[in-house]
Amino acid sequence: MDIELENIARAAKTIDPVFRDTPQYVDEQLCAALGRRVLVKVETANPLRSFKGRGADFLASTLPVGRSVVCASAGNFGQAVAYAGRNHGFPVEVFVSDRARPEKVRRMRLLGATVHEVPGDFTGAKDVARRHAEETGAVFVEDGREPAVCEGAGTIAVELLGAGVPVDTVVVPLGDGALITGMARWLKHHSPHTRVVGVCAAGAPALAHAWAGRAWEGPAETIADGIAVRVPVAESVTRVRELVDDVVLVSDDALRDAADLALRTLGLVLEPAGAAGLAGLAVHDLPGETCATVLTGSNV
Repeated sequence: MDIELENIARAAKTIDPVFRDTPQYVDEQLCAALGRRVLVKVETANPLRSFKGRGADFLASTLPVGRSVVCASAGNFGQAVAYAGRNHGFPVEVFVSDRARPEKVRRMRLLGATVHEVPGDFTGAKDVARRHAEETGAVFVEDGREPAVCEGAGTIAVELLGAGVPVDTVVVPLGDGALITGMARWLKHHSPHTRVVGVCAAGAPALAHAWAGRAWEGPAETIADGIAVRVPVAESVTRVRELVDDVVLVSDDALRDAADLALRTLGLVLEPAGAAGLAGLAVHDLPGETCATVLTGSNV
């Protein structure tokens, strides 16, 4: 396993404090609506409005000083790398699909990144980004592949368990896999009874099929652009299969309903991908007296 517990513990103390110690609580209105006890971890109260800054900031501490960094993004990871580049002093180029949400592209540019819009989907943008890095000698970083990104995301689990509340099941969005694998690595060591469940959009089930050991080819067609993965990262598939207990699918309607539920009960604006954990809890009969989920991504 290339995700190191020591690195997660170090990241929990060294990543930018603006991303650490996010709110986590049980809301009675939400619990009543879901018919079960749910602990929420709110990852929208930071300058990026998502958890991605944790992994990008920790990754930045491992990169060669002064080298240009290239990545591909559906929107949130690109913002995180741009933010880290601005703070750590390296130039950032982000390749995005020309279908990416304009507000996410605008925020990447405001954070100092050079953004290239590529015809086609996110996978195509990633291919172009990789070639560009090879041609220019820049460092190519890939969400879901880099262990440091997973380790930074794993700090969420450190904080979750640090509250001393026993958690039976953790249910989180599953896109490129950095969030779930980083969290699961910590949870499986420090709370082995806790089940870890990933939630994929039904219109982008590639990683769910990969977790089950099945091949799948098809387009990623979902409103949840943050988890619209067509071709999973190989390293992430290996980690997910080792660390994750279950993967479930939810429809776009369920994602919309979950985002509405978060607004109605918690007063939080979430993008569909960021509400996937709530959708999984609402739609599926997942085990556990106390469940936890990560609410992330208000870049709508």
